[in-house]
Amino acid sequence: MGYDRKVNASAQAELERRQQAAEAEAAVNLEHFYQVCPQAREIKYQMASNAACAGKAVLMGGNVREELEKLKAKGLELNQKYQDLLTEHGLTLQSVTPRYTCPECRDTGFVDGKMCQCFKQLRRAEAYRQLSAGLPLEKCIFENFSLEKYAGDSRAQAQMAKVLETCRVYAQRFRSDSPSLLFHGGTGLGKTHLSLAIANHAIEKGFGVIYGSAQNFSVILERERFEQENSAEDLSSCDLLILDDLGAEFPSNYASAALYDVINTRMLGNRPTIISTNCSMQELEGRYGQRFASRLAGAYGKLEFIGQDIRVQNQRKRAGRQN
Repeated sequence: MGYDRKVNASAQAELERRQQAAEAEAAVNLEHFYQVCPQAREIKYQMASNAACAGKAVLMGGNVREELEKLKAKGLELNQKYQDLLTEHGLTLQSVTPRYTCPECRDTGFVDGKMCQCFKQLRRAEAYRQLSAGLPLEKCIFENFSLEKYAGDSRAQAQMAKVLETCRVYAQRFRSDSPSLLFHGGTGLGKTHLSLAIANHAIEKGFGVIYGSAQNFSVILERERFEQENSAEDLSSCDLLILDDLGAEFPSNYASAALYDVINTRMLGNRPTIISTNCSMQELEGRYGQRFASRLAGAYGKLEFIGQDIRVQNQRKRAGRQN
């Protein structure tokens, strides 16, 4: 999956922390064991020497089989003595060997060259953490997107029921080559809520998601002109990019061109993008140019959000209860 570099780096750092902690604990326990039982250290040296002799026996030739059998028997005897000493001191072999969080990959993240499930889970958790930072992600699920708020407007309720179902199906069927969506409508109609609900599903499936407002992305892309960062590459390569509130950012020719490049690159690579905006297509064309607007009109599935601002309705309800 196309997780961005920050997610991968954070997950890798956690694996390294786990591995180092397990090995450090084992090393401390082993050194303590050797201090209270010096004989165990000597036996360990003998075991290593015995193993080296087995290698030399193969290289020297002669009656290799007979020599290896002797060395094997000696190795088993030394190993038994070592474990007996551990038992005498109330320890087990596990006490002095690293207890990795994931015994399958030994906290390396890979088994036989393939990514371990523990690494995948860490990346998914980190992607969720980064996405949810400062966002009400746990509240933005399909189950609590209430259509009752549109009860006073039958047309809006019918339309938003279609939008909700379309987003739900899109999330359930999401793949790295799913179509892109354009959420269009006024403020407070649920565009952010449903885009984050889709993000929840995508992350649970293990896809890499980047979410942000057009304003934040513009600042990042502007900064990239002067700093050695690759934010545009991250935005272009993640499995799902969610670009919220397009048109509300501070106008900048460079940022607009950079955003277009990101959107165009994702479209050419068949990578899905969800864009939400309060602007009409005419306003988007006036702001970003005809080429930009035509990309959105031609390559994105358009979902129209209609009704009254949900936040205004909630404020009125709270005011009514207080009165």
